[in-house]
Amino acid sequence: MEITPFLEEHRIFRATLSKFIEREIAPQVERWEEEEYFPDELFRKMGKEGFLGTMIPTKFEGAGGDYLSGAVFAEEMSRCGSAGVSAGITMHALIVLPALAKLANEEQGQRFIIPGVQGEKIGALALTEPEAGSDLAAIRSQARRENEEYVLNGSKVFITNGYRADFLLVLCKTNEEQGYSEFSTLIVEKGMKGFEIPRKLKKIVWHASDTAEMFFDQVRVPVANRLGQEGEGFTNAMVNLEWERLIMALGSVVGAQRNLDATVSYVRERKAFGRPLAKFQLTRHKIADLATRIEAARSLTYHCLMMLQQGLSCTREASMAKYYATEMAKRVADECVQMYGGYGLMMEYPIQRFWRDARIGTIGGGTSEIMREIIARTMDL
Repeated sequence: MEITPFLEEHRIFRATLSKFIEREIAPQVERWEEEEYFPDELFRKMGKEGFLGTMIPTKFEGAGGDYLSGAVFAEEMSRCGSAGVSAGITMHALIVLPALAKLANEEQGQRFIIPGVQGEKIGALALTEPEAGSDLAAIRSQARRENEEYVLNGSKVFITNGYRADFLLVLCKTNEEQGYSEFSTLIVEKGMKGFEIPRKLKKIVWHASDTAEMFFDQVRVPVANRLGQEGEGFTNAMVNLEWERLIMALGSVVGAQRNLDATVSYVRERKAFGRPLAKFQLTRHKIADLATRIEAARSLTYHCLMMLQQGLSCTREASMAKYYATEMAKRVADECVQMYGGYGLMMEYPIQRFWRDARIGTIGGGTSEIMREIIARTMDL
């Protein structure tokens, strides 16, 4: 018997979203992976069905859902078969739009949130820089205020949805003298003079997602495009990172379970020395070990989810969940490929893609090393 934190309303939402994914996404995954892109039309289709507004207040035409609703969205998207598609849609619907909804004024909501909920505008979160990844305090991009505009200079890299985005939430320095209060978030729009995206980055993971680098050269951003108060950007980014890291943990658990389920089916059929691989004690014990690790990660992740749902700070728990779940998923994927043998390395078997895609989990959203450091600091070490 499965015990989950979800209610009947979440079960109904899960079933509805699952049917959409089965109909509109899963059949296209192989093609989108080969093309290394998925069409913007998918955002509009999901917007029309109301999925992109899952966590957005009704005043901005959203569904007004909670963290549990967001978790359902993250889990079901992780089952679609392409981590790249899941990453692009999830970044927009669960990270960018909710971040906007927390801080946007009415005018910003009309310009960015409502079109975002409808899938007519696509958003991205621009934090990482060439020399500032997991350590956001090292960000160098700067915006100098001139009357009713900010003049933005700098660069960002590894930005999911960056190539296709209509707008980006850009974390930058707006004051050089106040430590963590130096940072603000500006909404940079496609087409602003001096804003350049020279190329879409090629990756060994998340083939269907678009990942970009970008440069800001004297980009004039209206003060009206500042999200929240000046100097609050870093604090807001760190709060959002708790949720982003939990999303990655949720996806890692689902991905690991999918990999193990597929592998169990495979070893029941694949034979060696005249009997199925599943009949060898080594195989059975390995699968038992992986199943236990998945269940442990699920429990930790759901514990952190309930803390967020109850409005509790969970910096340590989110770091633990992200660290443990992504490392677990990487190990599960590797062990599953091993059990497939040579077939696990063939492109026609999805397990090779799941193996590659699992690798990003311990890097994106804060490396495992940084997660360990955060956990240790919460222990006064």
